[in-house]
Amino acid sequence: MLRTIFMVGIFALLGLFALKFVFGILGGLLGLFIGLLFLAAKIALVGGAVYLVVRVVSPSSAKRLREKFSGTSSM
Repeated sequence: MLRTIFMVGIFALLGLFALKFVFGILGGLLGLFIGLLFLAAKIALVGGAVYLVVRVVSPSSAKRLREKFSGTSSM
């Protein structure tokens, strides 16, 4: 009976260490993913603002950009 109690305790400790290890790695990956997501959002906002300025100043240039990146002309 004492052996069973010790084995359950050892397995519980090993499980806790495994969970801490797994969630430690996943936490870092999640942080990296969120950081990249915010960077992509900032780049998209800046690109959208630049495109808006080009569209207002020179509609023909905006049309060429749209054709270059999308492959079709949308009117």
